[in-house]
Amino acid sequence: MKLTKRDVAAAFQTSLPIMVTFVVLGTGYGIVMEKHGFGPLWSVLSGILIFSGTVQFVSVSMLSGGNILMAAFTAFMVAARHIFFSISMIGRYQREGKKKWYLFYALCDETYAMLSRDETPEGVNESAYRFLVTLFDQSSWITGSFLGGWIGSFLTFDSTGIDFAMTALFTTVFIQQWMDTKNHFPALLGITATLFCRLLFGRDLFLIPAMIIMLATLIAMRSRIEEEGKGVETEVVCGQGRGGEMEEVCGEGRGGEAEAVCGQARGGETEELTDNDGRTSEE
Repeated sequence: MKLTKRDVAAAFQTSLPIMVTFVVLGTGYGIVMEKHGFGPLWSVLSGILIFSGTVQFVSVSMLSGGNILMAAFTAFMVAARHIFFSISMIGRYQREGKKKWYLFYALCDETYAMLSRDETPEGVNESAYRFLVTLFDQSSWITGSFLGGWIGSFLTFDSTGIDFAMTALFTTVFIQQWMDTKNHFPALLGITATLFCRLLFGRDLFLIPAMIIMLATLIAMRSRIEEEGKGVETEVVCGQGRGGEMEEVCGEGRGGEAEAVCGQARGGETEELTDNDGRTSEE
């Protein structure tokens, strides 16, 4: 795989908000690990082998108490969602060669949120972009974990509540995705399924059933969701063109694809166009 400066710059720009967040959160994790008797190297090892912030925060107290089996079971329950993330990325990663194993291995919530949008910057190698975004994200978490472990050895304050940072992060990602898309059905499905299973199965067993409900529903309604998403995007693009630059594109599209797209966005029928002489022509 050949990397160019443009690939690195594009991936870095995409990952920068996540990297900053991961360094901060990783530092908090490293401090918590240090307070429970685990040094910086343990935090780094955990970031390499586990790389799941939620699992790492949750398992700290269990590992410090020697309850390895419970820590392993809890890790599986909490990180089970990554299975579904990976399944949804199989189509995107099928041509990545040997890199796909690392891409699946290091696929966390935030990386998934960035790469599942399929918005690779123009002129950038998609394969290199995916690899670098994933690598930058994991590296920043490991860096923060080491810094936290090192800093934690000098701090004496009460670290209770630092692990809530993960909840804050997930809330921020959810809000950002809600603002970036017009189709809120997947988000509402996630909230509804989670609350329902939480009430039905209790705090310790709700996650797997909730994920199964969400996966089954999304698979069953995949075509409809994708069609609605494409319709919203097309309408937005053509709507913007009614007073700006895209209007020229729609105008140039007489007899071409652009006109068809704009016409479909306005209700599925091709709209009459008025030429410069005031005459109308209908496709």
